[in-house]
Amino acid sequence: MPAVRPDLSALLRLTGGAPLTRFAPSPTGYLHLGHVVNAIYVWGVAGAAGGHVVLRIEDHDRLRCRPMYEDALLEDLDWLGFSPDEGRVPPARQSDHTAAFAAALDALDAQGRVYACDCSRQRIGAGAYDGRCRDRGLPRGPGRGLRVRIDDGWVHADDACLGAIDERPALDSGDLLIRDRDGHWTYQFAVTVDDLRQGVTLVIRGEDLVGSTARQVALARLLGRTAPPAFLHHPLVMTREGRKLSKSSGDTGIRELRSRGIPPETVIGMAAAAAGLIGDPRPVPARGVPALFTGSDHGPG
Repeated sequence: MPAVRPDLSALLRLTGGAPLTRFAPSPTGYLHLGHVVNAIYVWGVAGAAGGHVVLRIEDHDRLRCRPMYEDALLEDLDWLGFSPDEGRVPPARQSDHTAAFAAALDALDAQGRVYACDCSRQRIGAGAYDGRCRDRGLPRGPGRGLRVRIDDGWVHADDACLGAIDERPALDSGDLLIRDRDGHWTYQFAVTVDDLRQGVTLVIRGEDLVGSTARQVALARLLGRTAPPAFLHHPLVMTREGRKLSKSSGDTGIRELRSRGIPPETVIGMAAAAAGLIGDPRPVPARGVPALFTGSDHGPG
């Protein structure tokens, strides 16, 4: 995999100075090598740019999140040596800030943008939501989600590696679901509110989430964010079959590697090599990942 590194001076211009970024795992399974790649980018880029890292446990999915997974991911992060500047003691969870989500909903409600929707995923299909519930006037309640009306128009965002991202979220995804039919806040809504609430200026995540960027920028604008954060979407680590690593499949789990007696710096080196940030795998301690982005410890690629 070819290395993907941001131009740090350009990144600092995008963020307006030292960035505030976040590592935001969901406690729906155990951490794997792909999460370590993301941690390398988060702590590495933040360290190289003189920024800070916030840890945020994204437990908006109350059906799949488990305390055992949260405990495990915190233990694995400590073992790897990735220490956030905020959010570790006590752990910062989305579920601890439901008042912020309710306030954001009220703000959108005040604009007359929120409406009830009883459409299932099966009914909507794989395409953009067509707005069929916009004018039905459905009462809110159990079994009905809440959507926010998104106006048509181009939305711009800057990616530190991919360059300009220009999309039309109203056309590409349609009105956004912000609370599902079971009463849970959705990913798109929760992360947008949290990034705004915490003042995150740089969002670092895998390239599988590029398609979420414009809709989150559009939603943040409705919530009063005048300048969107900068983004950095890094390549994913893939299996031999060509799919991305997943928690549900237990791909290259950190706990398995630990049980085999593999040291944390070796695991980080494995992830850095898989991401193309160094050549052959070699030990890289957590404190050494910023050097992977400053030019002082670049491997081939």
